[in-house]
Amino acid sequence: MEALRGVWLAFCGEHGCAFDAGAAACTFVSVFYSSSCVNHAVVISFDAILLATFLLHFVRKRSSRGAQGSLRFEGSKTLRMCSVGFNGCIALAYLGLGLWAFEQKFAAEGEASPLHGWLVLLVQGFTWVLLTLTLGLQAGELQKTFLCSWTGLSCLLAAFLCISSVMEAISVKDASIKSFVDILSVPGAILLLLCVLKASKGAENCRACDSSLSEPLIAETDADALKVEPARNVTHLANAGFLSRMTFWWLNPLMKKGREKPLEENDMPKLRPIDRAETQYNLFMEQLNREKQAQKRTSPSIVWTIFRCHRRDILVSGIFALLKVLTLSAGPMILNAFIKVAEGEETFQYEGYVLAGAMFFSKCLESLSQRQWYFRSRLLGLQIRSLLSAAIYRKQLRLSNSAKLIHSSGEITNYLTVDAYRIGEFPFWLHQTWTTSLQLCIALTIVYNAVGLATISALLVIVLTVLCNAPLAKLQHKFQSELMEAQDERLKAMSEALVNMKVLKLYAWETHFKTVIEGLRKVEEKWLFAFQLRKAYNTFLFWSSPLLVSAATFATCYFLRVPLTAGNVFTFVATLRIVQDPVRSIPDVIGVVIQAKVAMSRIIRFLDAPELQKGNLRKKYSGHSQYPIVMKSASFSWDENLSKPILRNVNLDVKHCEKVAICGEVGSGKSTLLAAILGEIPNTEGMVQVRGKIAYVSQTAWIQTGTIQDNILFGSSMDKQRYQGTLEKCSLVKDLDMLPFGDLTEIGERGVNLSGGQKQRIQLARALYQDADIYLLDDPFSAVDAHTATSLFNEYVMCGLSGKTVLLVTHQVDFLPAFDSVLLMADGEILQSAPYSELLASSREFQDLVNAHKDTVAPEKLDKVDSPKRRRSFSREINSASEEKQKKIVQGSVGDQLIKKEEKESGDTGLKPYLMYLKQNKGFLYFTLAVLTHSSFIAGQISQNSWMAANVQNPRVSQLQLIAVYLLIGLLATVFLLFRSVFMVVLGIQASKSLFSQLLSSLVCAPMSFFDSTPLGRILSRVSSDLSIVDLDVPFSLMFSLSASLNAYSNLGVLAVITWPVLFVTVPMLYLAICLQVLLGFCKGVDAAKWNYKVSANEWLIQRIEAMSATVISSSALVMTVLPRGTFSSVAEDGLNWSMGQRQLFCLGRALLRRSRILVLDEATASIDNATDAILQKTIRTEFAACTVITVAHRIPTVMDCTRVLAISDGKLVEYDEPVKLMKREGSLFGELVKEYWSRATSASILSSDSH
Repeated sequence: MEALRGVWLAFCGEHGCAFDAGAAACTFVSVFYSSSCVNHAVVISFDAILLATFLLHFVRKRSSRGAQGSLRFEGSKTLRMCSVGFNGCIALAYLGLGLWAFEQKFAAEGEASPLHGWLVLLVQGFTWVLLTLTLGLQAGELQKTFLCSWTGLSCLLAAFLCISSVMEAISVKDASIKSFVDILSVPGAILLLLCVLKASKGAENCRACDSSLSEPLIAETDADALKVEPARNVTHLANAGFLSRMTFWWLNPLMKKGREKPLEENDMPKLRPIDRAETQYNLFMEQLNREKQAQKRTSPSIVWTIFRCHRRDILVSGIFALLKVLTLSAGPMILNAFIKVAEGEETFQYEGYVLAGAMFFSKCLESLSQRQWYFRSRLLGLQIRSLLSAAIYRKQLRLSNSAKLIHSSGEITNYLTVDAYRIGEFPFWLHQTWTTSLQLCIALTIVYNAVGLATISALLVIVLTVLCNAPLAKLQHKFQSELMEAQDERLKAMSEALVNMKVLKLYAWETHFKTVIEGLRKVEEKWLFAFQLRKAYNTFLFWSSPLLVSAATFATCYFLRVPLTAGNVFTFVATLRIVQDPVRSIPDVIGVVIQAKVAMSRIIRFLDAPELQKGNLRKKYSGHSQYPIVMKSASFSWDENLSKPILRNVNLDVKHCEKVAICGEVGSGKSTLLAAILGEIPNTEGMVQVRGKIAYVSQTAWIQTGTIQDNILFGSSMDKQRYQGTLEKCSLVKDLDMLPFGDLTEIGERGVNLSGGQKQRIQLARALYQDADIYLLDDPFSAVDAHTATSLFNEYVMCGLSGKTVLLVTHQVDFLPAFDSVLLMADGEILQSAPYSELLASSREFQDLVNAHKDTVAPEKLDKVDSPKRRRSFSREINSASEEKQKKIVQGSVGDQLIKKEEKESGDTGLKPYLMYLKQNKGFLYFTLAVLTHSSFIAGQISQNSWMAANVQNPRVSQLQLIAVYLLIGLLATVFLLFRSVFMVVLGIQASKSLFSQLLSSLVCAPMSFFDSTPLGRILSRVSSDLSIVDLDVPFSLMFSLSASLNAYSNLGVLAVITWPVLFVTVPMLYLAICLQVLLGFCKGVDAAKWNYKVSANEWLIQRIEAMSATVISSSALVMTVLPRGTFSSVAEDGLNWSMGQRQLFCLGRALLRRSRILVLDEATASIDNATDAILQKTIRTEFAACTVITVAHRIPTVMDCTRVLAISDGKLVEYDEPVKLMKREGSLFGELVKEYWSRATSASILSSDSH
């Protein structure tokens, strides 16, 4: 123990943890003071850990000689060089300071003990040298995981150094060179981390792009089109440099183009490969598969998988969030320093100018970090939303039949549009969960330095506020879950009604379904009102908490006798103002977390739903396979129930290129057999094996909204010859000639502008164009006439599919003789399988089926096949007619289609959307009340601060009276705040009711032409995601816009009143801000679908406006510094808060400004020191040379320069003449006064000389 004590004494010296001479022993608080011994011990230990881990990892890496996982920095050379240069300077600064401290210590005391003062500088310098050299020279030798972790720990160390240096500077009211270096180490460490993350991100992007090309989300045939992509079509963000990314300069070309003309969709560059849905989905699935292999017994968490996929982006945005909090917290300290400068307590010359520059730099850095934080978080949300949408879409394709009964199409639409959107919004609020707490801790530290133990009451109020919110948060979670379930039910009903709208109108059932949907909506509105009301309570609670905190703190100051001065009061108020926005955002954070949690649980439940088991069913086609379809004793059931199979004991062997017909009565299981081959029905018994690519033509035509050509190609590339042959074999040429735009004619929702036969032939053409190995045709001829059916059979089945394996379900017995084999089915079983003639001879059931058909229709000749000569001639006619049609289409316009493009407004839409919203259900009344109550709340805040500013140093106002009035005003303001929150909730609910009612009435009363020309997805988006935003987000977004606007203008007004010269800077800045907003209106108002560019444009605009705001604030501070002290100080009654001399100087200044012809000075300089009096007399002689000046004074030097002197004694005029003549006159009263004055002055001078 003695040895350890000796080491500690050698390291720390006798004073231990002292950060100033004579301090007490070690305490926990001393850890956070940068010159304390404990702080230095912690820093050296941290450095030692960093050095040890580096050496161990480097030696292990060298011994293994492995290069896997290392980083390459070719893509970030500029950033790396900047980082190396900056951190190299920091390292040299530490080493230089350490050597200088050692030399000074040894020269002054002859020994190096205590060691901590200079040793920590040398160790820190050596660590920073190692960091710099590692990044510059050895990065390629180390694994990226280690580098990311190592530089991340270095950031934590730098943040600790910065915080401890700032806290010490606040305490001792001085800053050393080491403090500045410690603060600069934070951006240095961030640069190091950004270099590593950028290089790691580049490697990840390359891997993601390769993965995206090898495993595309879309079909393989479409992937070829994505492999080669012109660089000019990709956003400039992909190749932007560091400064361009930080300032959003990469967006300028798009902004310039948007100013020149309204932007169209083709003007928008494509997203970076890493931001696209297919890339994000592939990364997610790759990570999920890795975790499944690592956790074989338990299923991996989807939430943690998403986190691991984006942990680098989360970390980078978190660093910017931390930087924003630190720069924001510097504001109160700079303000406190400004107050000291204004009170004459300058620590060095021109400190005011330095503080103004520091404020400008701090605000610019705050803006940059906040904009990057928000932009990167929004971009991360877009990526997560994209991968979840892709995962939901892919899951829907694999959903089992039992799962489809649980998750309806309306619910799946809700997952895609609402739940994925809510989760995509969560990353924007993610870092608010911890930055708010950090900001509160820093604020409490600053407040403690200002008001001492009164901080405890502030902390208690904050804790009580959070505790009071806990039960409300639970209720919010419950109401959000109930709201989403009610929304699912309503959306399910609306989806069914919209899909079957034609039936509803034919039966005149619109009113009934409208009543049902309105009933479901009322249930949804009940939960909506409950959720929004609790959210309003939360908003009120946290918005009023700053007022409650200030009230509790000032009351505690009164009881603890803590003096209130201008310095500590305004430091406290400024600190409270910077944390009130994070505190007020706590309800939003809670709401977003709850919504994201509910949405994620719903999506996870859907993604974990049972899937169709197709893994062992379909295999890649092999030319050596003789039987592409094989079934052995197979049974199938829709609900996987072994006791109730839908197909039983199926034995089927289909040879390559064989044509098989499937016939039987209705309900015998023909379509189910095709579904079993497709893998859509669970296989409960037996073996099923399918080899090759399958093309399926359903019994009910499936048509996409789009052109006929798009439906046929179905994402495949255009092969003109194959395409023309497909049209010929499907008998579509004459139909296309009759359509206005040929194959470029757009098909309405579910093919409403086509006949049943046309839709059937289009899907036959789609299947033929895919060139599959196996064709499953489910009664494709039922919707066409006999002649067309014969033509399709000859041209399509027998000719077009001559080299393919075909299974055809049909009720038309006439075509059966042409097949190689006929399957006869009944009651879910294959009764018999044989050629037509053999089956007709041996099966009584088949004979009955053939005879029944002959009794209903006349026999058709199956040998009616066109000759090859006629077919070639007909083909030439087709090609000629098609070419002429294409020429007409190219020459004409294809704009007047059935499917109308969604209407959108470009440019600045003005107040129209807001006025439409406020016109709903007395919206203007509630909005006006909300504006008035919030204005009253702001007036209360201004009154509070004005009262405190005017009377904090007023001796006529006691501290109790000061605090009581302050509390009373705050209490009244909270009442107005409560009413404002309630009014906004009522406004939102009433507007939602009215808008939904109008929307539902419009849909019900709309003609069928509207539903034919409007895609169903567009309507569902309006009644799901858009309506959800109107219900939940619009009221509080409107409230935020209202409060932010009123706060901004009120603050600007107060600033103009206090420092009016700042208007010369403010007005031009406001003009530029308005111009920028107009420019942004041109650029983003065109296509809201390009969400990424809308977010980028918002951040681009806000960053430039905030730079202007920083200019305004810094200019105000500079004006306060340049103007004489006390110019804008408040004056108490009779000027009691000023000295007599100050009052006299103020009156003289007022006389100088008036420029009167006659000036009367009645003892104007009696309370002013002689030096100042001399200066003033010189000023009077110069400035009032052309004026008549009458001076009443007792000081002889004051009147010596006057033209004449009037001497008065006992109320009588004694003498009146020039001063020189009066001094020469015997018995002159003025001469006697002059002699007496000079004698006193001479005596004082002699006494002063003797004392020295």
